[in-house]
Amino acid sequence: MATKPLRPCLYPGCYRLVPGGYCAEHQPKPKERSQEAQAWRWMYGTQDWKTLRSEQLLREPWCRECAQHGIRTRATDVDHIRDHKGDWAVFTDANNLQSLCHRCHSRKTAAEMSKNRSLRRR
Repeated sequence: MATKPLRPCLYPGCYRLVPGGYCAEHQPKPKERSQEAQAWRWMYGTQDWKTLRSEQLLREPWCRECAQHGIRTRATDVDHIRDHKGDWAVFTDANNLQSLCHRCHSRKTAAEMSKNRSLRRR
């Protein structure tokens, strides 16, 4: 059976050969979530969420944000319009969900995180 050829580590300037990704020295460190986010992360693993997510993507298969700009993009992510902050009722409220493509969801999440960081500094 053939094996994949070794490739240089993905870290800029490192030329160690590895089967894929980074060498042991340059492995990216996992991003730490806030204590608040860690407290409610379990909600995304529940059957309730999986069902809600599937139903939302069936009901709204196109990205809502892209559609506002006249672009038709397949939705891949289900977003909470209003941040739930661990509140189960808000988390499972089907009226608080929207379908977004990954790009739009990432953009919205980054903007929210930036806003939250600036509010904490005050």
